[in-house]
Amino acid sequence: MRYLTLLKATQPAGPPPPGLLDAIMKLGAEATAAGALLDTAGLAPSTAGARVTLRGGGLSVTDGPFAETKETISYAIYEVRSKAEAVEWATRFMKIHRDLWPGWQGEVDVLKVFGAEDLPGGPPA
Repeated sequence: MRYLTLLKATQPAGPPPPGLLDAIMKLGAEATAAGALLDTAGLAPSTAGARVTLRGGGLSVTDGPFAETKETISYAIYEVRSKAEAVEWATRFMKIHRDLWPGWQGEVDVLKVFGAEDLPGGPPA
């Protein structure tokens, strides 16, 4: 089953600490070698985006930035056996930030991507 992880954070001032990117790349390589990591990328700030809203039958488009205090800054897609495994990869990613960038704060949403196993009656035969 597939899970999408969305990293939301408020970036501290200044550059990331030495070693952070190397540790992230090492974890990504490990997840890829394990067959779990399918795709990952950074996302531009919400100032470069737009939000399309349907409310009361009307559509509206709002250009970023959005009012949230945290920006969604990256995503990853995992192919794993369980939600617990997806949560474990996300937790390991967050531990790197905790250990190497004191004061950094963020959150990861772990969201299941609908698959054939989620269809009524299970996957087609």
